[in-house]
Amino acid sequence: MDNFHIASPNEEVSIDIKLVENKINYRVNQKGKERIGFSELEIFDNGNVTILGAKEIESDSTWQPVWGQHSSIRDHFKALQLEVDFDGVGGKLLARAYDQGVAFRIILNEGDKPTAADFKCTYNLPEGSNYFFPKGETEPVGPVKFAGLREVVTQEDGKVKKFSVPLVVESSDQSYIALLESDLYAARGIDPMRLNIGEASGNIAAVNSVSLNEEEWTSPWRVILLGNSAGDLVVNTVPVNLATPTQLDNTDWIKPGKTLWDWRVHGYTAPDGFVYGINTESYFRFIDFAAEKGIRYFLIDDSWYKHVSKGHFELSDQLDLQEVIDYAAKKEVELILYYDRKHGEYGDEGLFPYYQSLGMKGIKYGFMGSDVDFTRAAIQKSAESHLLIDFHDGPVPFTGIRRTYPNAITREYCHAQQDSRRAFTPESFIKMALINAITGPLDMNNGNFDLTGINSGKRQKGPRKTNSYVSTVVSEAARTLVIFSGLVCIPDAPEAYSAKADLFEFIQKLPVGKWDESRILHSDLSKYITTARRHGEEWFIGSVYNQEGGALDIQLDFLEEGKQYEVTFYEDTPETHGKTNPEAYQVRTGKVKKGDVIEAVMAPGGGHCMWIRPSK
Repeated sequence: MDNFHIASPNEEVSIDIKLVENKINYRVNQKGKERIGFSELEIFDNGNVTILGAKEIESDSTWQPVWGQHSSIRDHFKALQLEVDFDGVGGKLLARAYDQGVAFRIILNEGDKPTAADFKCTYNLPEGSNYFFPKGETEPVGPVKFAGLREVVTQEDGKVKKFSVPLVVESSDQSYIALLESDLYAARGIDPMRLNIGEASGNIAAVNSVSLNEEEWTSPWRVILLGNSAGDLVVNTVPVNLATPTQLDNTDWIKPGKTLWDWRVHGYTAPDGFVYGINTESYFRFIDFAAEKGIRYFLIDDSWYKHVSKGHFELSDQLDLQEVIDYAAKKEVELILYYDRKHGEYGDEGLFPYYQSLGMKGIKYGFMGSDVDFTRAAIQKSAESHLLIDFHDGPVPFTGIRRTYPNAITREYCHAQQDSRRAFTPESFIKMALINAITGPLDMNNGNFDLTGINSGKRQKGPRKTNSYVSTVVSEAARTLVIFSGLVCIPDAPEAYSAKADLFEFIQKLPVGKWDESRILHSDLSKYITTARRHGEEWFIGSVYNQEGGALDIQLDFLEEGKQYEVTFYEDTPETHGKTNPEAYQVRTGKVKKGDVIEAVMAPGGGHCMWIRPSK
């Protein structure tokens, strides 16, 4: 009882498991080709393993997320459940094969066990591959070969440091693999998954350090996603299928949507001479615009309070918060309020009820840190107070948590636009849209329209280096669609959007988070991305190109046969340029039908948007 095999429902993906010198080894094949060579999976370092029994399972169900990239998700897999003795500790190894990837989980039974362990999975990856991975609040790394990967993560003292998930592997045959984890919710006493480089070429190890007690312990899922394109990985449903189902009895209060945001607008001078800042009148203007345009939320960032002590906030004297709260209620705009753990300990038990008592609908939680147990507790406590939570500043990715606790509406597992007063490049955006986004929703703060003003240094919190922000206003609009999130935070001033109302229409119409279907039509990790999302019978399509600019043919083969559609195009012009002429754009309308091909022409650093709906 040392060799096992399981294939996915369509039999194109398979897992082989065997014992080698009392160690569990696995292999992943796709369409008859080895994708992961035999690799070890263990919980106790160098522990001996005995397989005591095996059972095959097939499951096919469908569930509806509260919000997401798809309104209905099929969860269809075949699995092996192996009864295992892990070096004297009883438990199980679960191995699932999906048509789009595989996953492994270890469960240790109740009873006496060591107090610490390392949940470890190695991956023997294809020779000659290119590697990509996130790098915190900077541009993701890649493409690099394996030797270059070791070089990138080697410190000055010669030690090889850990690097972040997901690791995206672009094989020489242009197929794609992503390595990550899902369902940290179910795992207790665990650090986030970290990746280490092995000695042999193509060998990577994923490790979680674990604290154990005598209770039953469940690992997160080790996830290996498979795709024919980089874009396939971003809309892959395997990670959310692996997550624990929702723990909330009532989710009616959870509303995805767009939000205005004050932080990047400070210092902006409106056409009437008004200068935005942290004050009541500025916030009234945001609320008025949100009410006029049907934007659900307004997010108030840092500095609404002066000091935090346990059980008490000392409010800022720059604004009358209660007056702002009352005005927002009158205008039917909901508020989200920032909190920074570095400013002091309010007290974890009292924080969320206090925000709820203020009438807030959500909390933007800064500097939560990479503590899994703390992050899980914060998400749960925010849900108890009916608060959305947007966690920031190096957070745990917590892939799949939006199924378990859908109030976890987004997070800054990326370089948010202008964060640390740096502007990211179009190339950075495309990489994050195809790498970081695999882990779930991102709070990236795209959608600036006053690009010339921001680049000239006219904002208090604009990029420190003037003229370093390379983008076009159409690219900014497209990015709000391309990046999936339950909370799309648009960072510019109301007057900047009003001045380009015909372009802002694209953002205004987006039914954020309530998508029936999402597809990545074009994807190249270094060059471009095209995303199409459907809500009812309407399609929204956004494309972004790197600083070379270019054209992509967008085939409308997903439209309904025999039906005529109206389309609005939001486009760069021949004169548009991400560096020298970022605000030139055009809006035009037309008719399209199934089978039409649209040439989306984009300026350097530019973009292209379409809003398609049935003709009346």
